[in-house]
Amino acid sequence: MKENQQQQSADLKTMGLKVTVPRLKILDLFQKLSESHEAGKRHLSAEEVYKLLLEENSDIGLATVYRVLTQFENAGILVRRHFDEGRATYELQEGRHHDHLVCVRCGNVEEFVDPEIERAQRQVAARKGYELTDHSLVLYGICGDCRKKEQKNDEI
Repeated sequence: MKENQQQQSADLKTMGLKVTVPRLKILDLFQKLSESHEAGKRHLSAEEVYKLLLEENSDIGLATVYRVLTQFENAGILVRRHFDEGRATYELQEGRHHDHLVCVRCGNVEEFVDPEIERAQRQVAARKGYELTDHSLVLYGICGDCRKKEQKNDEI
């Protein structure tokens, strides 16, 4: 057994989850995406997870993918986000805070941390008498690639 797979097995057991092939494959998929540093590729829907597993010739059904994602969310391994209407995406819970920029055209998701925004949010909470314990900020817009495509289409 690979060292990474041994660690994944230990992680699952620590979270109170039985070690199964689908759980190991899905956890491995999210860990690889997290290590790739491509923020837009780190947020996956159940359908996207299923398609990636099919590309790896994994015999894991879509219902199993949904079940494992829900179990991982409940165990704190994954975080579920709702960027698009009615579509949940998941990302690995890494314990570090970040906010998101989401393209309303292509669905690309970029993670960012901005100290000024963080400071402003704490100040707003304090002015309103709140002690900020957590927050989620999602900014929606049109990414540079989509804007370039629109400009090219306008020129035609």
